[in-house]
Amino acid sequence: MNKDRKTAENAAFLFPSYSHRRESGCGKSTLGRTILRLQEPTSGEIWFNGENIVNYDKKQVKALRSKMQIIFQDPYSSLNPRMTVSQAIEAPLVLQGVYRKNDKQGLQKKVGEMMDLVGLARRFANSYPHELDGGRRQRIGIARALALNPEFVVCDEPVSALDVSIQAQVLNLMQDLQEQMGLTYLFITHDLSVVKHLSDDIVVMYLGQLVERAKPQELFEHPLHPYTQALLSAIPIPDPDIKMEREILRGELSSPINMGEGCRFAKRCPHAKPECARPIQETEASLGHYVSCHLLCAEQKAKS
Repeated sequence: MNKDRKTAENAAFLFPSYSHRRESGCGKSTLGRTILRLQEPTSGEIWFNGENIVNYDKKQVKALRSKMQIIFQDPYSSLNPRMTVSQAIEAPLVLQGVYRKNDKQGLQKKVGEMMDLVGLARRFANSYPHELDGGRRQRIGIARALALNPEFVVCDEPVSALDVSIQAQVLNLMQDLQEQMGLTYLFITHDLSVVKHLSDDIVVMYLGQLVERAKPQELFEHPLHPYTQALLSAIPIPDPDIKMEREILRGELSSPINMGEGCRFAKRCPHAKPECARPIQETEASLGHYVSCHLLCAEQKAKS
């Protein structure tokens, strides 16, 4: 978490495939990097396999890399342009000591297996990133992330930089790999259709604050938080005869430097009241459906 800007508070991820949905600039990529200790948190805890990894030293963090990996958003900028496909996939295997650098035969065999796994033809083994299209470059990133057989993978908008025709191929590949390898994904995305397709659970965040989380079907059919409702109303309907009823958000964004203790969505919320400036806690509105909203919490208390 950046010292001058609050990025995330009270975030918990416990499920096989958890998706993040929120606007640009809200710190979702920062959160993913912080979970992996690619960026150091200033406070809080990060629990993985029953251990708080915030207290890990450099040696422990390096060992952790074999269990936690990331697939970056831009498949071009995340690859070293001076490395061939095989060298990019070899790199984590050599750095973690799985293979020695001079074990050419073992590395070549492993690289071939990973290329087959992600559907990348072996004839591209000696190609450079600039010689390949976006879909193939992203498959290199996926192969590199999975080479160490990790348990947990942060997928930082892995298809947003790809053509629509390629996105479905990569998403289906990731879903197949999850089933084959028993992976846990933290999937960060802007695309709500992707979220619904891939996730076991969805968390919606606004300026780093968790506002709602639930199963995909429950969230799409019964959105409770005003921000979630606005997001879902923006999904295009592929029928010109159906009129979309958009919920337009007005007002100004809260300052990312000094956001206060209350609801960060209050300045844009059509239902905001003075009590929204007070600290808010997550409430279970229905079984497995959690929301952070003063008005909804008051309704729940009134019902109980």
